[in-house]
Amino acid sequence: MEDEQSFSDISGGRLSLQRRYYTQSCREFCLNCPRLSLRSLTAVTCTVWLVAYGLFALCENSMILSSAIFITLIGLLGYLHFVKIDQETLLIIDSLGIQMTSSYASGKESTTFIEMGKVKDIVINEAIYMDPLEPQEISQVVPVFQRRDEKEMKTCSTTSPFVKFPPAGEDSRLEPRSLSL
Repeated sequence: MEDEQSFSDISGGRLSLQRRYYTQSCREFCLNCPRLSLRSLTAVTCTVWLVAYGLFALCENSMILSSAIFITLIGLLGYLHFVKIDQETLLIIDSLGIQMTSSYASGKESTTFIEMGKVKDIVINEAIYMDPLEPQEISQVVPVFQRRDEKEMKTCSTTSPFVKFPPAGEDSRLEPRSLSL
């Protein structure tokens, strides 16, 4: 069974999440990011080259133009090979482990495998929703925990002033909920 949903990132780019269920104990989540835009690539290249041409006009040194071309090419290759991720995949096989794969725009793939015996719990790190009208302010924080213990509560409450837990004597399970600020 396959399921696909579309989201938008903080910059308004389109993200696509595909969920594939091969068996009851084997599932895959695939997040596709937008490809490198030819418009943004052209804008950055033109800006660098126009600045280089302006410096060339002032200094009349041809090394400035050559170095601008070289820096642009090296910068683009570095960006495509080390920074721009096109796809991230999470393959979960209950009895075996979790495989995380990142595919970069240059074609490079980075894969990490974690044995299921080493997995204690999963915490979702990116759970902050920004207000679209006020992009500089956080509108709510959504903490998602499968279970909690005293150590988790102390760690989370000291690292984030937005996460609030009920007193220790109350229910030991934390339901997913949002906290408005």
